[in-house]
Amino acid sequence: MLTIRKLRKSHGGRLLFEEADMQVNYGERVALVGANGAGKSTLFSLILKRDDPDSGSIQRDEWTTLGYLPQEAEAVGSETALDIATGRAGEIQSLEKQLAALEAAGDIDSPEYLEAHAKHEALADPGVDAKAKKMLTGLGFKESDWLRPANELSGGWVMRAHLARLLVIEPDLLLLDEPTNHLDLLSLLWLQQYLKTCSSALLLISHDREFMDSLIETVYEISNHRLTRYAGNYSDAMDQRARNFDIQAAAWKNQQKEIAGLQEFADRFRSVSSKAAQVQSKLKQIERMEQLERPEAPRKPFRFRIPQPERGGQRAVLLDAVQMSYGSHTVYRHLDLLIERGERTALVGPNGAGKSTLLKILAGAVDIQGGTITHGHNSKIGYFSQHRAATLDPKNSILEEILAANGTLREDEARSILGSFLFKRDDINKKTSVLSGGEKTRLNLVKFLVDPPNLLLMDEPTTHLDILTVESLVLALEAYEGTLVFISHDVHFLRKLATRILHINAGEVISYPGGYDYFLEKSGLLGSERFALTAA
Repeated sequence: MLTIRKLRKSHGGRLLFEEADMQVNYGERVALVGANGAGKSTLFSLILKRDDPDSGSIQRDEWTTLGYLPQEAEAVGSETALDIATGRAGEIQSLEKQLAALEAAGDIDSPEYLEAHAKHEALADPGVDAKAKKMLTGLGFKESDWLRPANELSGGWVMRAHLARLLVIEPDLLLLDEPTNHLDLLSLLWLQQYLKTCSSALLLISHDREFMDSLIETVYEISNHRLTRYAGNYSDAMDQRARNFDIQAAAWKNQQKEIAGLQEFADRFRSVSSKAAQVQSKLKQIERMEQLERPEAPRKPFRFRIPQPERGGQRAVLLDAVQMSYGSHTVYRHLDLLIERGERTALVGPNGAGKSTLLKILAGAVDIQGGTITHGHNSKIGYFSQHRAATLDPKNSILEEILAANGTLREDEARSILGSFLFKRDDINKKTSVLSGGEKTRLNLVKFLVDPPNLLLMDEPTTHLDILTVESLVLALEAYEGTLVFISHDVHFLRKLATRILHINAGEVISYPGGYDYFLEKSGLLGSERFALTAA
């Protein structure tokens, strides 16, 4: 359904693609991976015809429909979540204008007309409301939120409504750019199950390893300006890539050894007249060789030893009959909770259930209205919030910020750790005041890792991180001997780290004394009515 041949594209004077090929077939689930800035979003723009290639071709079957979910939501007004999901927030009207213009121009057989007609038909179906409500429910909307004006919703909830509309249309090809960014864990699991059963082909950009492993059957990696195809899911692809590198590296080394031997003979006997013919033969042999390029080693997760925090008391923190409200809204009433030293506790539950509020209570970052909070002996608390900028000194450079966090850290050690978290050599002298949100997230992570507290509270620490940086963080936290309480919707991160799950919903906190898979088995959530909607 989608074929890319010999694609060449430069952007801002930098070459992104050269002789790049890709094919996506009907019903195929494909992931597009590559380093930050490799050209993933640019390729989406080319497929969507929002940009033109320098050369090569991008062809889509003329009778296919395409749906696209960007990373950021469009501006919203008073339309409701249900209006967005059913197309009544402007999508239907836009399609009708497009159809009328194409009919007036006599282009009723054009690919544009066929696609617009198919989308309009899907949104004008009499059952569209029921289908939209099903999608909104799966993505975490309560029935009471279906008719809420979109301008009262956060950007994340608006993105969910737009995603619901795409699922209602069920186009032949779905282009999804980081679709899990704004989803809580249960909504992510629902979407994962739904995409497994729907008929649409999928082209996905994601930093969520587990999501890709569950869904994907083909991976294209952007590397050396080409698109390299691997069969299987993300983990399969990375295994294949490692094997390919070993083979290519061995071939390159053998060729270099052969060239060196031929050149050595030529150099040794260049001045010996009786060997002149042999010398020329050896040199011509080198010239005739199709010389292999030295393969670039795949980036790997960075391992480093983090300093261990001073040992705290057996009870890291104790909540006794805690009450927490925001105005008239009560989040917790008489909450009792014990976090013990060395536990790695994950907080899961729907958005708005109170996960971030509980982290703030544990950190002492909010005032409670009742009960007591008791931190353990020798407690040193580190709170990694969703709002990271306030913890950075705007006058410091990146390197200065890290060295200030741990006075015993050598500059070369700091540079190595920063490099593993994607700060290039030229970046480390930038002031923290000019950093992007993703850069601030990464810098704050490094600060915690070079001087960790013995009670570490982390709210969505993997946001803005690529897969290998997430893996570097996992490796660091696996070696961490303090107490960890965290919120994450990254299933790989949860599965690797959590030794206890707290499921939070409507002010109720249920403890599951095991890892992520134990929680799924014992909670019965995947067998709930919400997940039954997937197959309905």
